[in-house]
Amino acid sequence: MSLDVSPALLEQAERGEVDEAAFVDCVRTSLPYAWDMISSLVDRLSAEGGEFADNRTPPPDEQARGQLLRALASDAIRGALQRHFGVRLAFQNCHRVAVFPVAPAADERLARFTSIRGQLLNQSPELRDC
Repeated sequence: MSLDVSPALLEQAERGEVDEAAFVDCVRTSLPYAWDMISSLVDRLSAEGGEFADNRTPPPDEQARGQLLRALASDAIRGALQRHFGVRLAFQNCHRVAVFPVAPAADERLARFTSIRGQLLNQSPELRDC
């Protein structure tokens, strides 16, 4: 799953200066499933509050799964999304995405979510092929 980079954005990168808002828009249009999932989690966290908001529903198909992997495995994309939405992102099992507030109070819960123990407890036989 690659980004659909416009000639103008590619030209910016070649010059050395990239507008992050343009990059975020490229991610939004290139990875709509990932964008929609993260956006909805951010909205849910904002509306409901709490320690974090997460998704436990597997993607509907491999294309959607690929978009999540692309968005969250790339440091540049993940970092830009975190800055854009003002959250910290965490990821497990090729579909469990979570958004955490950027606040010291969330540090402990984020550490538990991203721990080895948290990863192991989130495993199931149904997810072996994801």
